[in-house]
Amino acid sequence: MHNEAENVSLLIEGITQACAGVVDYEIIAVNDGSKDDTADRLRALQGDYPALRLIEHAAAGGQSAAVHTGVLNAKSAIVCTLDGDGQNPPSELPKLFTPLLEDTSGQLGLVAGQRVGRKDTLSKRAASKLANGLRGWMLKDGTRDTGCGLKGFRREAFLRLPYFDHMHRYLPALFARDGWQIAHVDVTHAARHAGQSKYTNFQRALVGISDLIGVAWLIRRRKKAQPLDEERS
Repeated sequence: MHNEAENVSLLIEGITQACAGVVDYEIIAVNDGSKDDTADRLRALQGDYPALRLIEHAAAGGQSAAVHTGVLNAKSAIVCTLDGDGQNPPSELPKLFTPLLEDTSGQLGLVAGQRVGRKDTLSKRAASKLANGLRGWMLKDGTRDTGCGLKGFRREAFLRLPYFDHMHRYLPALFARDGWQIAHVDVTHAARHAGQSKYTNFQRALVGISDLIGVAWLIRRRKKAQPLDEERS
C-alpha cells in the first residue's frame, strides 16, 4: 500500500469478510514508503483485526518489492495477493485459494485473476490491451491480463522465481517456466474509492519493453535438467 490511507479500512474489512470462517488466514499489509497516514490507520485497525500484520518499507520500492516482502514474511504455504487501492474486490479471494487448497496433483502453482468489466479509463484499458497482446505474443503465457493484482500461488514456488522489479506482471510466464500448471479465473474490478493511480501509461510502456526482453531471456535460459525422484548413491 502506497499512500492509500483512505482505502485501508474498506480493504481490511473486505478481506476479513471473504476469509473469516472459510480458512485460517493472516493479512499482511506492506506499507511501501507511504507519505500519508496509511501506516497509522493500519496500526489503529490491528486491535480490531488480530489477523492483520503490518510491514513497512522505509522508502517506496514498488509493487513487486512489496509483494516479495509480503511473501517472504508469510506463514502459510499458499499466498494470495491483491492491490492496496481497493480496485481488486476482496470477495474474489476464494476463487484464488480454493483451487490451490483442493489441488491433489501438487502441480498447480498459480491461479491468476483476469479482470472483466474494468473500471479504468479508456486510455488505460487500451494501453493494457496493447501491452497484454504484445506480452502474450512474445511469452506465450496464455494469459490475457497479467496486470491484475488478484493472484494465488504456492509460497515456496514463488520464492524460487528470479526477483526483479515489475516481476508481478509476469508471474504466469515465470511459473510456467518452472514447470507449474497455471489456472485462470475471471474476477470483477472496482472503481477507486479514493486516492490516485501511481502509474502513467507512458511509465508502464517504458519499463514494459525492457522487462519483456528480460523475461523472454529468462525463459530461454531456464534450467532444463532436473534431479531424479530418488537419490542415487
